[in-house]
Amino acid sequence: MSGEPDALAIVNQLRDLAADPLNRQAIVQDQGCLPGLILFLDHPNPQVVYSALLAVRYLAECRANRERMRGELGMMQSLENVMKKTTTPGETKLLASEIYEILKSACNAEADQAEQASYRRKTQFFLGATNKRAKTVVLHIDGLDDAACRSLCEEALLKIKGVISFTFQMTVKRCIVRIRSDLKAEALGTAIASTKIMKAQQVVKGEDGNEVMISFEDALVEVEQNTDLPDYLPEEESPSKELDKAVSRVGIKQDASGWLNTAANFLTRSFYW
Repeated sequence: MSGEPDALAIVNQLRDLAADPLNRQAIVQDQGCLPGLILFLDHPNPQVVYSALLAVRYLAECRANRERMRGELGMMQSLENVMKKTTTPGETKLLASEIYEILKSACNAEADQAEQASYRRKTQFFLGATNKRAKTVVLHIDGLDDAACRSLCEEALLKIKGVISFTFQMTVKRCIVRIRSDLKAEALGTAIASTKIMKAQQVVKGEDGNEVMISFEDALVEVEQNTDLPDYLPEEESPSKELDKAVSRVGIKQDASGWLNTAANFLTRSFYW
């Protein structure tokens, strides 16, 4: 078992993979990952349970996944158990309840739309209607070399008012950032430059389909600080119109596929189905 990832490491990696919309259907279709996440919902470590719920919440944002997720053995029962357990923290219960309602209404289009409107008004995890007009920016960050640099980058991005969520690809020094449509990408460059040890370039697709790096050095802007927002702000399902321009997921399908296999193998060895 030397070098074997523990439960929290596995579930955190699945959560990070699920944060990318391109990975969500692959995770649900995988033979072992969704059943594994369901088992994690009954884990004795509260952090594992919460991280697993975040992963499931990301997966549920893809409408094509919901019917299959709802029908997966143990999914709805496990969510009910999390909600009913007296030792479950309130924030965890809220997230489990939100997922339960989304999956419960998956077979009824009208009910689903009503639930979408309801939970967007009530839940603390969303910025609100502005998410509908969110866009995705892909950054290449020079100096993003280790966990310490990643932590500094996270702190800088979290301070920007209008940042919804972000996902790192450390192997290629990339960060995929979901932001409000009225926030300029230059604000991200300014925030990262404020770390003094990193600088960012925006990655876009040129007319020939190849990647182009756009420097922010001559376009730094004033950044509006984030003063009163919740700790976690997941992106909403609706895709950005600019997604085809802000693309550069170099190797992401291969990385995700390989890691899904690793996770599935670990889950198979760790649990009896």
